[in-house]
Amino acid sequence: MQIILVSRGQKGPKTLDLSCRRMRRKIVVCAAAAVLGVAALGGALALSLANPHDRALSDIRTLRQQVASQNDQLAGVRKSAQRDLDALAVKLGQLQAQSIRLNALGERLTQVGKLDDGEFDFDETPPVGGPEGGSSDTAYALPQTLDRSIDDLAGQFDSQQAQLQALQSMLLDRSIESSLRPTGMPVQGYISSYFGGRPDPFSGHSARHTGIDIAAPTGTPVTAVAEGMITFAGVRSGYGDVVEIDHGNGYMTRYAHNSSILAHPGQRVHVGDVIAKAGSTGRSTGSHVHFEVWYHDRVVNPLAFARSHR
Repeated sequence: MQIILVSRGQKGPKTLDLSCRRMRRKIVVCAAAAVLGVAALGGALALSLANPHDRALSDIRTLRQQVASQNDQLAGVRKSAQRDLDALAVKLGQLQAQSIRLNALGERLTQVGKLDDGEFDFDETPPVGGPEGGSSDTAYALPQTLDRSIDDLAGQFDSQQAQLQALQSMLLDRSIESSLRPTGMPVQGYISSYFGGRPDPFSGHSARHTGIDIAAPTGTPVTAVAEGMITFAGVRSGYGDVVEIDHGNGYMTRYAHNSSILAHPGQRVHVGDVIAKAGSTGRSTGSHVHFEVWYHDRVVNPLAFARSHR
């Protein structure tokens, strides 16, 4: 079998002899090459059209996975932050309860201290002042309501602290003043002779008694009625064994006719300290304690001091 190829050119026709094995091989090789070329061209065209779409889909899937992971992390952060806020809210409630207790304590101390009405008002902020300070920026901010509540509570605590410190100082001053003021009886017994005019127990003539006599058995402990310093411990004419205490606020107390003296000059004594033992030394008709109170170098009636309570 022969195939004759005729061209429009000047060249003559070509004859392909298919009976020739070599010619058939060439034709088969050319046809296979043509088929492979067409297949490669189609594959290249398919890849050029399909790759951008697949790549975009792959990128979208990756982004979705990242977004899902970030959402999980954000949910965890929100949950942790909510736990912290809940804990802060609980703590804030506890602090507010503590503030109420402090207010109640302050009012009770005011009543115990017998302060004037209005002298300490725990519902009002104490007056304070000072130069203006610089402000500082914070990197994080609490929710507005919680932040305001904490600021208000901090202001309340500052107010209460200032008031309680002032109250403590005032009560301490009053306690010190009270401890320095003669109060109560120096010995357990009954008053056998009062301050002022009376018949002299030895002569019977009218005489002025400068203290009160408190009857007590010999050896009964005699105690200081106020805090102070022992300025004299010895014998005075007519008084017998005497102890004198200067209380540093204009008051001086004298304890006379003791059977023995247990204190010494320069000794600091507190309320209730035993300074002597009752007796009948000096100009005395029996065992008792002669108790005098002096205020700014003038003897005063000790009865009000002996009957008062600290």
